Amino acid sequence: MDKIIISGGNPLYGNVSISGMKNAALPVICACILNKETCIIDNIPPISDIETLLMILSSMGADVKMLTKNSVQINCRNIIPGSSPNELASKLRGSSYILGAELGRFGKSSVYSPGGCSIGPRPLDLHMKAFEALGAHCSHRNGRIEITTDSYLKGNSIFFDKVSVGATVNTILASVLADGVTIIDNAAREPHIVDLAVFLNACGANIIGAGTSVIKIKGVSKLHGCRYSIIPDMIEAGTYMAAVAATGGKVTVRNVIPKHLEAISIKLEEAGVNIITGSDYITVESTGKLKGISLTTGPYPGFATDMQPQFSAMLCFAEGASDIHEQVFDNRFQYTDELAKMGADIKVSANHSIIRGGSPMTGAPLVCRDLRAGAAMVIAALASEGTSELLEIDKIERGYYKITEKFASLGADIKLVSDISSAQINRSASI
Repeated sequence: MDKIIISGGNPLYGNVSISGMKNAALPVICACILNKETCIIDNIPPISDIETLLMILSSMGADVKMLTKNSVQINCRNIIPGSSPNELASKLRGSSYILGAELGRFGKSSVYSPGGCSIGPRPLDLHMKAFEALGAHCSHRNGRIEITTDSYLKGNSIFFDKVSVGATVNTILASVLADGVTIIDNAAREPHIVDLAVFLNACGANIIGAGTSVIKIKGVSKLHGCRYSIIPDMIEAGTYMAAVAATGGKVTVRNVIPKHLEAISIKLEEAGVNIITGSDYITVESTGKLKGISLTTGPYPGFATDMQPQFSAMLCFAEGASDIHEQVFDNRFQYTDELAKMGADIKVSANHSIIRGGSPMTGAPLVCRDLRAGAAMVIAALASEGTSELLEIDKIERGYYKITEKFASLGADIKLVSDISSAQINRSASI
């Protein structure tokens, strides 16, 4: 069982290149189910969530070939609907996108209830509402979500009571080949929604308005293959930016779309960090002396909930009090108990936390509660004195490619090691 060992206190310097966005790659890969021709997807991050999804498609009958570690060729002509394996689907929140893609192409779908990080309830009720508006029937049986139609899907006007990235993605996937026009009102505006629409349009779809709150999809009879490159991961970029702010130093974060990072950059500047923006890079310069800020998460273009834990870790080192309001997920503050082990002063009440920064932070044994909480543990350990040991790092590896190597290249004392004793116990138990 692997773990990460970090000896903190070193400022970060140099350059780091950002990988493709996980949250864009997952829906784009699922969208290939709609297509009987071959698609090549470039700039995919070689992380465990992507590997799991490709395994699911392959097990369903898709022809999946890795061209490089960052490029995959996918042909779903012979895919069998409803055949996604329970064990794999249960590991991945993104497996829910198979529902919309299967429904859009075959008029039916069956997928085991999706997994992912335990950060609060993430029901699929809005997804089901959209599917039913298009003419589908939804039910649950033996742990699987079952969707059927009497004849075919027909476009409709759909209003979401609240903004949902997942429901917006699934509605787009289900509507692309539907008869007529579908209008999504109060749609999510995140960059990965735009990326999905651009990919599908490159395959022959007719989608306008992605990136706004109203998306219009005119159904087409079929799609064709294309080659497409995934956008850079703004959450990975923001994680490195927050780390530099906490540790001090100067790092240029390359291969980014600065527009996607505006909310993060503004809050870093508010905390006293110097930000220099270029065409495809952002340079972050910090003395490590930060001041407390107030922060509220929200749908894009607001501050991303997926950056909240990393900023909380960073603000443990800021002078004064910081207020964090979480408005997206109900259970996102689980990680604060781990930060408290290091000496952090954090008080949590419902979906609000107050961080009183500036107290000494020291290394400790830490557990990565979920993907972004794991990234927060890395940041806290890098900026603290002493040595920290991070466990359950498989959660980090779901979303960050070579995080230890990238931080090491910036001067961090960080190592990925194998826990030999655990490996021996596991081997003995299997004999």
